[in-house]
Parts: sequence; C-alpha cells; structure tokens
Amino acid sequence: MPSMNETILNAKLQASLVSRESRLIRRRLPESTTLSNPDLIDFNSNDYLSLSTSPLLRKRFLNKLTASPDILGSGGSRLLVNGSVHNTFEERLRQFFGVEAALLFNSGFDANVGFFSCIPQPGDAVIYDEYIHASVHDGMRASRVTEALYPFKHNDLASFKHVLEQVKRAHSNASVFVAVESLYSMDGTFAPLKEIAEALEGQNVYLVVDEAHATGIYGPQGRGRVAELGLENKVLARLHTFGKALAATGAVILTSTLIRDYLLNYARSLIYTTSLSNVNIIAADCSFDLLADGTASQLASNLLDLSVYFTSYLRSRLANIPTALLSLPDNINSPRCPPSPIIPVMTSYPRPFSAALRALGMNARPITWPTVPKGKDRVRVCLHAGNTRADVERFALVAIQWAEEMMAQLLRDEETQAHEREEKAPRRKYEVPDHRLVASKL
Repeated sequence: MPSMNETILNAKLQASLVSRESRLIRRRLPESTTLSNPDLIDFNSNDYLSLSTSPLLRKRFLNKLTASPDILGSGGSRLLVNGSVHNTFEERLRQFFGVEAALLFNSGFDANVGFFSCIPQPGDAVIYDEYIHASVHDGMRASRVTEALYPFKHNDLASFKHVLEQVKRAHSNASVFVAVESLYSMDGTFAPLKEIAEALEGQNVYLVVDEAHATGIYGPQGRGRVAELGLENKVLARLHTFGKALAATGAVILTSTLIRDYLLNYARSLIYTTSLSNVNIIAADCSFDLLADGTASQLASNLLDLSVYFTSYLRSRLANIPTALLSLPDNINSPRCPPSPIIPVMTSYPRPFSAALRALGMNARPITWPTVPKGKDRVRVCLHAGNTRADVERFALVAIQWAEEMMAQLLRDEETQAHEREEKAPRRKYEVPDHRLVASKL
C-alpha cells in the first residue's frame, strides 16, 4: 500500500497528465515500426540520406565490426578509459573538418548541455535564436549566466542586431555567445550565418552553431553550412551529430584546444557518463567513410532536388485551399534559401491530417505546442534520399483530397449549427391583422 507521500505524488503527476490530455498535448510513443517497413512511406524520421537502410553502409559496418578487436562496451567515462577506437575516430574528425580540436559526446543533447553549462563565465551573456534547441536551453539554465540570457526573433537580423547592441552596452567587459542552428528542425529554415558572422567582426562576441540537421547534407563532403559558407574561422564552436543523416549515434564539438581541455574538466555531461560503446563509434566511422568518398554527396544532391520538386508540386495545388487547412511557409525553398529536407505543412488540424496520411501508408507526424509556438501547428515532412517523386506526388494528392473533404465537412457542420441556432431562437407569434384598421388607412 502506498504511503501518504506516494499518494500525493501520484495525484500531482496524474493531474499534470490529465491537464495535458485535456489540452490535446499529452505525448505518447507512436506505434512501433521500422524504417525499412515497405508498407509505410517514411516522411517522419531524420534519416535524411536513407543510410539506415543502405546495403553499402551495412556491408561496410559488418566488415569493420568483424575486423575490430574491440566491439562491446567502452569501459567507462572517457576520463577513465580513452579507448583507441574513440581516440582514433576523434582524430579522424579533427582532420576531416580541418579544425584545431574535436571532442566526442554521447549525443547532441549532451554536447549542447555540456558546452553552454560551463563555457560562458560569470559576467558573460548569451544571445540565442528564439527557436534554438531545447538542449541549449537546458545548458543555459545550468550555466553561471542565467540572468544574462537574451533571445532574438527567429532568423530576424534586425532583431538580432538590436539585442546585440543592448547586450554590448549592458555587458561591456564580458564575452558574449551567440547560439544558432544552421538548419532548424521544426521549420526547415536556415540561420543567416554569413550576416550574423559579419555583425560580430572585431568584437568580443563568439558564434556557436548547431549543425545537427545540416551534417552530411550541406557543404563539401557534408561538412555543414559553416563549411559551405567558408565561415570556419568565424565560429567558436560547431556541433555535428551522427544520429540523423549519418544513421549512427553520438556527436562531436569542433573547437579550439583550450575549449576542448576546459570541457574535459568541467562539462558534466561528458565527465559523469559512460562513453559510447565501441560498436557505436565503428558505425559512425563507417558513415564518415561515405562522406569522404562522395557517396553521401550524391545522396544529398538527390534529396535536395526532390525537396524542390515536392514543394513546387504541392504549392501549385494549394491555390484553392484555405491556408488554415493547409499551407506552405513562404520561405520554404524560396530563391533566397537553399532547398531543405524539412518541410512544415501548416494546418489547424495536424492530428486529423496526420491520421489520414497514416491510413493511406504515409508516416508524417503532427507537431503542436509546446514543441512549436501556439498557432503554428503543422505536420512536419522530412524527406529522404530514398523517397521518390511518386512518393511525394502521392503525399500531395492525398493532402489535397483530405483538405477538400475537410472543407465539405466544415461547411456541413456550419450549416447544421446554423439550423440548430434557428431552431433554438424564440419564434415570433403570428398576428392577425385588424381589417378595420387596414380599411381606415385605405
């Protein structure tokens, strides 16, 4: 029998879940599936290059696995056991990206938390895009600068420059860190990295770029947007992850030797956890083989071509659909931006739309508040190199059919409600005219 304290705890936990349920924002695990399911077209996962189902990558991985003397486990924290597999891979990453130092983390989340919780020093400040990843927020909350955190409007250069000037005045002798993502995971938008970097010239302000969703897709050999724009020397630290386009696990921070050494001494998310198993490092190493030999670049080219085709095909069919039902943001695949594999299809009915797609063999998930701002509900489409033009055409046709059916249903509902209001309205009593009064007027 639970104690009184357990009963109180359970009641509070249950009340929070019931509250989320009533607001239609309670999270649950989706139905289990596999990325290789032939009966379900994947428009949901972050497997942008379709490497998780690549026979070439699978074969390379199994061969390396067979040849490796160390496979299972890692032995503990990197500070206790610096495995040769980890050390060799880290050095490979340093050379591949052409940086001074590289440091492995178990995940992108751990890397962001580790960096932002310890690198900003007392008295410093952090400026961040309002759509920055939750892991950066968690890192900032655990930092020593919790009273000096300044957001700016998403990808808004005027807002950024305004905040920067305010922060420089308020923290004239401090270091200022600017946190952005090169490609934002919910909106498919690109940070104006070049313009931000130019605004920081000659100042004690440091740019930190999360390349999680750009790794493997953009830049020479998939080295990301920073490398694509030639900004390597203008960025203090870059985060690259292996769990999205590279179909592996883990992350790396690319930075200076000094910051790497500091992270080894103060980043709790690195120090107090067992490092990735050798098998995880071997898998990521195989993915980098495909970046190095150009295989991934060809896949990325096919992926971005498909993105342009899909958005053009869908947009041309949305002309007669109310934007509240379905729409594409104007900035997606506009001439000002590169193509993106992440395409938010905005809708006020994300769950019914997602369910309709699922019923017809397509997996694209609804995204609502609190993951995105209120009023910005969507079904997020993630394209993959393994998707075909036929796949995206089918998505577009089903989307339009669903929208037309919803329009008809909403019209019927409106007519029914109008009829019900009319039925409930008080009726005026019919009055028989007084014929004498009428006659007198004649």
